[in-house]
Amino acid sequence: MSQQDCLFCKIVAGDIPSGRVFEDERCYAFNDISPQAPTHILIVPRQHIDSLDKADAAESGLLGHLLLISAEIAREKGFAEDGYRVVVNTNADGGQTVFHLHVHLLAGRPFVFPPG
Repeated sequence: MSQQDCLFCKIVAGDIPSGRVFEDERCYAFNDISPQAPTHILIVPRQHIDSLDKADAAESGLLGHLLLISAEIAREKGFAEDGYRVVVNTNADGGQTVFHLHVHLLAGRPFVFPPG
């Protein structure tokens, strides 16, 4: 899929409306339109990377940033102390449906392990 056809690239560019939660120069976070928990936020890098499998050492700072932003949002939204789940689905068998790397931040209910 090209970046021109990427759903998340269009959301980050503002071409498709979204429920913005957070943004900075490296990423954009918004409410998932098909939530799997009472709180379900997607944190998307502005840089298009197809999946975690396609990232390399050059993106290590960006990957860490996505996780730190997840924790920051959890604290700001008030659910950090109760707990939350951070998930990165990778490729088809991993459950990835939009091929633009993204982090799922889920909260508001207990989660079980192992998932899925």
